[in-house]
Amino acid sequence: MIIALGCDHAGFPLKKLVHAWLEKKGHTVMNLGVDTDEFPADYPDYACAVAEAVKDRKAERGVIVCGSGVGATIAANKVPGVRGCMCHDTFSARQGVEDDDMNTLCLGGRIIGQELAFEVLNAFLNAKFSGLDRHQRRKDKVTAIERTYSKMGANI
Repeated sequence: MIIALGCDHAGFPLKKLVHAWLEKKGHTVMNLGVDTDEFPADYPDYACAVAEAVKDRKAERGVIVCGSGVGATIAANKVPGVRGCMCHDTFSARQGVEDDDMNTLCLGGRIIGQELAFEVLNAFLNAKFSGLDRHQRRKDKVTAIERTYSKMGANI
């Protein structure tokens, strides 16, 4: 699977471990930065890069690591077609894909430990959207909301 991976400076230590883990599992990783924690980096820049790779289907899934996971989640979900969630447990990671067709996982590098992060990633990457009628109907409703507000512009 092709995975778009990005982080800010706070997420870099975990992102480095995640990158190696993904490659060890046989995935192709699109490294979209950052590659150091020496300088401040703004999470919206890297969340957007990952989200765009997923939206444009250059990657099948996205993984973003910031300090808490919250900022990356908010930023990624501004990109149409991206369904990103912060998950720090395996149930949410699996269920988010199976029921909601989540395509981007956000992790808090200052929140989650390495081993749990790997378990969450495994659940996320091995899950498939169920396509059950009720889940597709709900996904279609979310997409309709996205289309409605995309047409209205940024009037916030």
